[in-house]
Amino acid sequence: MKMKIAVEGCAHGELEIIYECIETMQRREGINIDLLICCGDFQSVRNYEDLGTMAVPKKYQNMCSFYKYYSGEKRAPILTLFIGGNHEASNYLQELPYGGWVAPNIYYLGRAGVVKFGDIRIGGMSGIYKPQDYLQGHWECLPYNQSSLRTVYHVRSLEVFRLCQLRDKIHVMLSHDWPRGITDYGDTDTLLRWKAFFREDIESNRLGSVPAMQVLRTLKPDYWFAAHLHCQYAALVKHEDTNTETKFLALDKCLPRRKHLQIVDIPSEYDGELCLRHDVEWLAILKNTNHLLTVKNMNCYMPGPGGHGRFDFSPTDEEKENVVRLLGSLVIKEESFVRTAPIHDPNARKVVPTVPILNPQTVALCEKLGIDDPVQVVMARSGRAMKQPHAETTREEIRPTSSEENVSQVVSQSPSQTPMKSSRLSLLLPAPVTPSNEKSLQATSLETTTVPDTPESTMFYECKTPMFTGPTTVPDTPERTMFYECKTPMSAGPKKTFKRRNMSIYNTPDVDESVSTKSSSSLDDTPQSSKLPYRGDDTNDT
Repeated sequence: MKMKIAVEGCAHGELEIIYECIETMQRREGINIDLLICCGDFQSVRNYEDLGTMAVPKKYQNMCSFYKYYSGEKRAPILTLFIGGNHEASNYLQELPYGGWVAPNIYYLGRAGVVKFGDIRIGGMSGIYKPQDYLQGHWECLPYNQSSLRTVYHVRSLEVFRLCQLRDKIHVMLSHDWPRGITDYGDTDTLLRWKAFFREDIESNRLGSVPAMQVLRTLKPDYWFAAHLHCQYAALVKHEDTNTETKFLALDKCLPRRKHLQIVDIPSEYDGELCLRHDVEWLAILKNTNHLLTVKNMNCYMPGPGGHGRFDFSPTDEEKENVVRLLGSLVIKEESFVRTAPIHDPNARKVVPTVPILNPQTVALCEKLGIDDPVQVVMARSGRAMKQPHAETTREEIRPTSSEENVSQVVSQSPSQTPMKSSRLSLLLPAPVTPSNEKSLQATSLETTTVPDTPESTMFYECKTPMFTGPTTVPDTPERTMFYECKTPMSAGPKKTFKRRNMSIYNTPDVDESVSTKSSSSLDDTPQSSKLPYRGDDTNDT
């Protein structure tokens, strides 16, 4: 038996198009897709406030289509699992540091996480790697300034340390970045013919994420999927110590005629009900390492051999059994989803949020496991109060379409109907050390743009079978390539113009968006027009 999983590269909020592509493929091929996984830049934007927490220029701040699935206007037709990238509504994802439902049938893995789908274990690490922030604690909190707006999605050592404690088999692993050095294991010559500006970073071994490769080498998953660099690339990493291998695939962004969606057959012996379940080993690791959580914006080191105290936090059988007792049921029930913020109102005032919201999903998990929510710790130490979830008074204006009538019960349910337990916050951590120049981000109006009606955009995605046919690469032959046409207008928004952007985003600090110099490298296919100093930010990779 094989489980069919659709893998999407950078979603960039275009859920309607991605779901239509999947439905078209299922209809034409007569198959059923069991799960959709997205490798970052998901853009779970609920409303204008969320839009203001995305680290992108205002001209790229587009509502796209996630808000329809959040409000209940539409329902995701397939169970969707995703990690965060560098273009996200960071305020919303910070509500769910350990994962949770962001909309009915759409689940976020958290800053790092592992879940089970049938008998397949799927892990993920959100964000991108920046060495200057890697060892810091989780000090970011609303309101963001121009620095924390970006550092909030940078990978931290705590999550990587936790992932490296896993001992049971991981089948699928997700990251937004490519693991550093992955280009040693694939057809890099072909990659450079399409992306010549990658050469300098590849030759100097600066392309990709150091911790992602560390996790790959430690966990040795069967599959590793990534995105971020906006191109398709396959590789096969052999692990000589265990005689196993990891099949790596990076995918493009969701745009017309780009290779952004791949169907993968993964062996499975599971014959029960397919649903998401908590992973006991992962939750036990979260519980064992809760004392390592810090909210300082300074370097904090993880324990290792030669120090005092425990440094191996791989859980024992007794610790796993304790987690099962604490949770009761391991099923991640969709009914736990709560709309914590107002749904999108086109006439609402366009402001930037300043106070984080308590998410009942995080509160419940933290209470059961006895672990801390980083944002709650920051807020408690600063003497500030978090918002309670938004209480909606009516949902009558939302009506599902005929194909979505089965979601009517979810639509009519108000978050206020879900009981909100008081949070048991164990303040075992030192007070956060905030930057001396930290200033509250002032509420500012977002630019509005009138978009004329546009003709239908034709979207193609590519499906190759088999995905890995040789020791290191995927032959790009016509007979193995199938394109599926999806005629759906792209989300209304400002017309996107693409410009040169630097690939060396892994070793240079973020800078203010006002810095206007460009670079000699890029994440798109625009011909190089000049060589200028590196800008240093990662905000224009749209």
